[in-house]
Order: sequence, then structure tokens, then C-alpha cells
Amino acid sequence: MTGYIAKGVGGFYYVRTETGLQECRARGIFRKRGITPVAGDVVTLNAEGNMIDEIAPRKNVFVRPPIANLDVLFIVASTTQPVPSTRILDELTAAAVYKDVQPVLVITKSDLAAADQLLAAYEKSGIPVILLHHATGEGLDALRERIQGRLCAFCGNSGVGKSTLLNALDPDLHRQTGDISQKLGRGRHTTREVEIFESCGGRIADTPGFASLEAQKLAYIPKEELQHAFPEFAPYFGRCRFTGCSHRSETGCAVRAALQAGEISSSRYESYLAMYEEASQRKEWER
Repeated sequence: MTGYIAKGVGGFYYVRTETGLQECRARGIFRKRGITPVAGDVVTLNAEGNMIDEIAPRKNVFVRPPIANLDVLFIVASTTQPVPSTRILDELTAAAVYKDVQPVLVITKSDLAAADQLLAAYEKSGIPVILLHHATGEGLDALRERIQGRLCAFCGNSGVGKSTLLNALDPDLHRQTGDISQKLGRGRHTTREVEIFESCGGRIADTPGFASLEAQKLAYIPKEELQHAFPEFAPYFGRCRFTGCSHRSETGCAVRAALQAGEISSSRYESYLAMYEEASQRKEWER
């Protein structure tokens, strides 16, 4: 019997299979191997259906929040109230790309302020952008299409409209996650569990650790790998004058030439420089 872990609480795992939700324990061998089962793991159960025998190889895994095999991270940003920080958004998209997760930028409140700045910054990034209009429902179908058949999570700072968005996508989903929040007493620094709900033809993870925009919790990207976390740099790889070009100050850098030609957003490039500098200063034990 196979399925995926929908949630784990206190050493018990709730695995969704074709026959329903199974309450399971995990074999002690996983602990000896230093592996902790997490929500999103694809698992094989024993004949009785009460023990996890195997965990399938993971596409990716996050420690905070604990979740595996995430396909899409929807990064919700409002045009105003709060005003978005492109630096933070760039850090989140980079962390997602590095973890083999498709980032999708969802822009809300475009009726209150123009989204031109965000649209311009991401126009040539290769990262999908969905403009959401709550009044008309425009953008919801595009979101549902990206959810279908995938495991997804939403992140965004308080006030950007995540709850309104989830309610618009699927009112039942919003009610379920709200009930979980009340039970766990969120907002009082209690333990927060990840739970996966089936919705919109796919799966949506209620991931408290994604509630705020804290990219460094998601992934520590080595400076040498950072260029690969910016998809718009990819067409210029191998075209720089020097092997191992960091794309910062070297002469003959194809990425910087593309920046000058307007093919790469200046705000995105500035984020790359700042993140590279931070990665250079990071001590080994901080990673």
C-alpha cells in the first residue's frame, strides 16, 4: 500500500492512500539513518497499513517548514499595504529555484496601486507572474491550473491577502486551515504542523513556516550556485570571457552585458549582488 504523508503529529503519521487516511508509525530504521518522515513524503506501508516501511527518494525537502516533494511555491505580494520588497521576493524565488521548486509570483491589490514595478522587475526573469483581481476573479483560473496535479504552498507577509486568496480558490480549504489554526492556537508561538489538503485538482500544504517571507529558512545557497537560482542568467552561461565568472566586476561578463542591454532587470541583478556578498560572508557553521 502506498500513499503520501498528509501530516505528522507526535510520532504518528497520517498517510493518504487510495482507501483513505491511515494512522501509522515509522520503522526505527529511519531514525538510525537520520531520516525523519515529513508531510509530502511518498511512502510504502506494511501489509497491516500501520507502519511506514519505505520512503521514496525525495525531489526536495525543507527543514523549516518540514515538507518534502514540493512542486510550486506561490509567493503572494501586494502592490501596497504592505509595499513589497523586491529583494525579499528575489531571495524567495532564488530559494525555490535552488530547491527545484517552481516559484510563481502572485500580485494582489493591483486595484489600490499599480503593479508596474513588480511586473517590470520579473518580465524577463522566466518566473511566472499572476496578476490577481479579487473583484473580478481574474487570475484565479491561472492559479488553479498551476495547482492541478501538483503539491503547492503559499507564502507571503501578513496583510497581502493570502486568506482572501485561499477562500476565493476553495472556501472549504480556507475553513479547514482556519480550524487547524484555532486548534493549534497560532499566534501564540505554539508548535505548528504542516498539513496537506486536496484541492483544485492538486494538493495545497498549510505550511505555517511559509507564513512570513524568511527566505534564509528555506535554503542556504552557496555563492557558486547562486547564479543558477536566477533563471534569466542561464542564456549567458559559457559566454563570459573568464571561466568561473561571478558576474560581479569581471571584464567580458556576458551577464553584465545583458544587464546593460536591458535584458536583465537591474533590481534583480542588485539582489544577486547583495545575496552573493552575504553568501561570501557566511561562516561554515551558519549554513
